Amino acid sequence: MPAHSPSRILVFTRTTDYRHDSIPDGVAAFRALGAEYGFGVDATEEPGVFEDGLHAYAAVVFLSTSGEVLTPAGRAGLQAYCAAGGGFMGVHAAACTEYGWPFYGDLLGARFDRHPAFQPGTLVIEDRQHPATAHLGATWEFADEWYDFRDSPRGRVRVLASADESSYEGGRTGPDHPLVWTHEHGGARVFYTALGHAREAYADSAFRAHLLGGLRHVTNRHTR
Repeated sequence: MPAHSPSRILVFTRTTDYRHDSIPDGVAAFRALGAEYGFGVDATEEPGVFEDGLHAYAAVVFLSTSGEVLTPAGRAGLQAYCAAGGGFMGVHAAACTEYGWPFYGDLLGARFDRHPAFQPGTLVIEDRQHPATAHLGATWEFADEWYDFRDSPRGRVRVLASADESSYEGGRTGPDHPLVWTHEHGGARVFYTALGHAREAYADSAFRAHLLGGLRHVTNRHTR
């Protein structure tokens, strides 16, 4: 385990582009998980936290961030945190963030391209041996924006779930459409889920379990 606090995470929600109305709901969901499973949650939009050092945190979560959200010193701070074995988790619009920083794109695994209208659809659960998907069946009915990415991360990451484009309208990725994955990059354990557009998602017990599983992975913690 890295020499970071095993009992606190940082949820970062700064936006300089599109801002999701669901961000407060997402923060509340992480706080509720922390209260239930025994970890603290600091939420901020201040980029200076990355300049001051992140050693207090077992994981950093980019929750629907967008645009350029870090200073040059903050970028260096996040990269150093990753190199020291910190955990990184991206939720939904985290893929719409820091397009001008190659390290971040490689860290997340893929970059957002576009999405169709918000609508119900189906995820195919490819890997049920992971804590973020172990509670799910072979498929998962959900409503979201069904992100298309600039390229597929498959081959670079462990894909946990993908979109069934036949279950909704407007998908342009094709039959191989990863939406949830994990990998390691720059010393960090990384988890990303493209889900989380709507406020209602964060009150859904299955989605909260999905987020908790992602945290368990990137922190390498076995919470009760």
